[in-house]
Amino acid sequence: MDTLLHYTRYLHILAGFVGFFVAPVALVVRKGGAAHRRWGQVFFWAMMLAGSTAIFIATFKGLTFLLLTGIFSMYLAVFGYRSLYHKRLAQGKARPALLDWLMVSIGLLIFGGTIVYGLVAGMVPSIVFGGVGVLTAGRQLRAFLQRGPWPAGQWLLNHMSGFVGAYIAAISAFSATSLHFIPWPWNFLWPTLLMVPLLVWAQSRYKARFRQGTQPAELVEVRIQPEMA
Repeated sequence: MDTLLHYTRYLHILAGFVGFFVAPVALVVRKGGAAHRRWGQVFFWAMMLAGSTAIFIATFKGLTFLLLTGIFSMYLAVFGYRSLYHKRLAQGKARPALLDWLMVSIGLLIFGGTIVYGLVAGMVPSIVFGGVGVLTAGRQLRAFLQRGPWPAGQWLLNHMSGFVGAYIAAISAFSATSLHFIPWPWNFLWPTLLMVPLLVWAQSRYKARFRQGTQPAELVEVRIQPEMA
């Protein structure tokens, strides 16, 4: 088992580094273009590998912080990726699939429990991760329950939130466990304090354009994803 954990740790580190360097590439190229999709997929699978290996290692080593980071980063990455399949919801041509309801339900249960655990154990990361997770899943549930088509571009804003959020979680985990020269809790919080305002600023610009009647296809290359149950 020690040998398996040893190699799993190296796999986790490799996946984390791939995601760390690939995400900025996906952000700077044309949104929706071939390069954006290619590097976005690499980032997504890197986060899946980093998250799953983190959960595996944390389960056997009893590392709660690593466990929470793995779950959180995977959830947000799936949230961002799954948002690409919600373009039809904005057109009023589809309803949320069973996978969407399952994901939201599981997310609310896991992150709600994470908040409770953080409050009982006095763990700031648990409270932060759980709070952001509940807000993300709750906002998605509210969108699924509303009648009529989604606002124009909502799927795009969700896509941005999910992938950037997963990237923030990955950097936060690396910083909290490796950058010991930064005092706690700032070594955990600085990625959020730095990147969330940039995300909010970018989304506000898109929202302003959408309110003016601009369609997502005028800003990014839009391809309707195939149905996915």
